[in-house]
Amino acid sequence: QLQLVESGGGLVQPGGSLRLSCAASGFTSDYYAIGWFRQAPGKEREGVSCISSSGDSRHYADSVKGRFTVSRDNAKNTVYLQMNSLKPEDTGVYYCAALRVSSDYVCYLYGMDYWGKGTLVTVSS
Repeated sequence: QLQLVESGGGLVQPGGSLRLSCAASGFTSDYYAIGWFRQAPGKEREGVSCISSSGDSRHYADSVKGRFTVSRDNAKNTVYLQMNSLKPEDTGVYYCAALRVSSDYVCYLYGMDYWGKGTLVTVSS
């Protein structure tokens, strides 16, 4: 059973930065792609970014391209989401999720197998 724990959320002013972490435990020999999702108050959850098991393939939602960067350190079983130039509309609970995949070069933002409990990001002056 894969377990995911997010950290790094908090209150930040517009234009500021935060780095979220997603620590995973219980990995098997399978490939796992990791996705970041967020849910703003009163809105549906949306996919933000994903990274393949190898880290070579990354994808971003249009709303965060050029501002967010996803990375992973497989030695530490941790995935990061560096968020720069934050906007009030980036406010929400951020979740990481894992998807077992057949290749170490793919990632998706749907059909996730495991979810963390989330960390709150608030962008406000």
